[in-house]
Order: sequence, then structure tokens, then C-alpha cells
Amino acid sequence: MEIAAIVLVLLLALVVLACWYGLRWVRMRRNGGVSVALRWDPDNVRAGWHLGMARYEGDVFAWYRVWSLRTGPDRVFERERLLVADRRDPAGTEAYAVPGDATVLRCEAEGTEPIEFAMGPGALTGFLSWLESSPPGRTFRRAS
Repeated sequence: MEIAAIVLVLLLALVVLACWYGLRWVRMRRNGGVSVALRWDPDNVRAGWHLGMARYEGDVFAWYRVWSLRTGPDRVFERERLLVADRRDPAGTEAYAVPGDATVLRCEAEGTEPIEFAMGPGALTGFLSWLESSPPGRTFRRAS
């Protein structure tokens, strides 16, 4: 009887956790979220991709990891500090770890390590438009 109660509590906890993740995913999609894989420390060959959803919140690009219990964003990128340094297609097995039809952008921000974003065509167009649409008086930084 005691083991059955423990198993029941664990199953209930798993169902609640699965529902929470599902509702979080749906809420992010409805609020303008896009699928974006992120890889920090891209110069490290062993660095892996992390799947997530990103959302534009004014002048910041907020990224939420898919499998995270945090209620807020895991990473926040400011528009005026981001610079797209390179663009490429996923290479080798990397294509299985990023959203379908993805393009990989290597971005650099002032004072931080490089980071790579992988996103599909629609998300890529939105991201580049968001980067270029800074308010009047600001200049868009381009990679040389």
C-alpha cells in the first residue's frame, strides 16, 4: 500500500510537470515566441545546442530554455549590443539539433563571448528585421 501511494504521488507530479511545460510552450507561442536553438561558447567543439523559445520584448531578445523550471528568460540579449558576425548552414550532425531548415547566426555582443543562434527562415527574417529596426538616432552595427 505504501509503495503504491509513493508511485501515485510521483505519477501525479510528472503529470503536473508535463502540463506546466505544455502550457508554458503554448503561452510562449501565442505571445509571439519563435523556436530558436542557442549555443554559447561556439568555438568549443564539444559545445552543444540548447533548444528554446525566444520572444522580442522591446529592445531585448529574451530566450527561454525548453526544459527549464525558470519562469523568466534564461538569456537576454540587447539589440544595440548584438552584432551578426557570420551566417552559415548547419554542418554535419548539427542539423539534427536545431530547428528544421535552420540558418546559424554567429553573433557577438560587446564585452561577452560569441554566441550562435539557429532559427528557421521565418524566425531569421523576424530576427534580422528586429535588429535593423532600432529607433531613430541609433545605428545598426554590421559585421565587416
